[in-house]
Amino acid sequence: MSRLRVEPRVTESVIAQYLVPVVAIVLTLLSGTVLFTFLGKSPSAVLYTFLIEPLTSRFGIGEVLLKMAPLLLIAQGLAIGFRARVWNIGAEGQLIIGGIFASVIAIHYNESESTLILPAMVFAGMLGGILWASIAAFLRVRFNANEILVTFMLSSVALQILYYLVTGPLRDPDGFNFPQSVVFADSALFGVLIEGTRANTSLLIGLTLSVLAYVFIRHSLPGFKLSVSGAAPRAARYAGFAESQAIWLGLIIGGAAAGLAGVGEVAGPIGQLQRTISPGYGFAGIIVAFLGGLHPIGICLAAFFMAILYVGGDMALISVGIPNAATTIFQGMLLIFYLASYLFVHYRISFQGRAATT
Repeated sequence: MSRLRVEPRVTESVIAQYLVPVVAIVLTLLSGTVLFTFLGKSPSAVLYTFLIEPLTSRFGIGEVLLKMAPLLLIAQGLAIGFRARVWNIGAEGQLIIGGIFASVIAIHYNESESTLILPAMVFAGMLGGILWASIAAFLRVRFNANEILVTFMLSSVALQILYYLVTGPLRDPDGFNFPQSVVFADSALFGVLIEGTRANTSLLIGLTLSVLAYVFIRHSLPGFKLSVSGAAPRAARYAGFAESQAIWLGLIIGGAAAGLAGVGEVAGPIGQLQRTISPGYGFAGIIVAFLGGLHPIGICLAAFFMAILYVGGDMALISVGIPNAATTIFQGMLLIFYLASYLFVHYRISFQGRAATT
């Protein structure tokens, strides 16, 4: 008899690493074709609506850029921590807290037209994300608590805090009891990026952060330490790179980026604090980070592709009549196929014969 064995590869192909996202996308599209056929929908019509239609109009392109901004911010921040094997799964909660911190500034100075309000909101949002991520960092360093579980559970706590605030202290007194804050003043909103669309200048912050992430990873000592900590933990400890520093730095950077994404939502398309300020960008950002190979340039491309799926999913829901969960299913398949494909970059499957026994 023979049995399957998963063995580490002696050498890893660089080309295979670049092909992993392509293979994951192709497998996702093929699986989507099977899924839509099973649902009684035309696969070609659904895939056209998902992937092409968002780019055929000014409105569609604006919506893609709008959704790309938070995905890009979150994924760039998370990828830095992921490279050091610091698994921040709570960007959704950090986004919410960042949005809350920024909203407090906007609400308090709602009658002011000062140009300093928006920069103050940006600073406050980043601070909120950092503080929320610091809880997980402290628990990991002090008590060795698993940051995956802690950051994930803190997202639920952040959501409950948001519910409390928009139904209580931060609720608009003239809002007919709707769970939302007052509408922010123009001075507390990001400017329009493309006239006639909802895309705003928060995307420019995301692109700037991408450049800074590239410089940080490639040309800075802290970035080098993080990369070494992730690739060779024992070597990093031998060289004097403290694991606690990698944990704090990875989580703080991820929290700051997610908090900034929260500012982009409340000061962008929403323009106020509501019960729902994110359709799951914090969790989708994890997929974007991995799909982009944890590389700043790859993450830019992955964020653009994921934004197309978001917009195309909304369009397909209306024009083709697919289930509302189709976008989430697509995202899940992307992550699964990416991880499965990436496995074969580092490992190979072999058949090992086993001698018969008597």
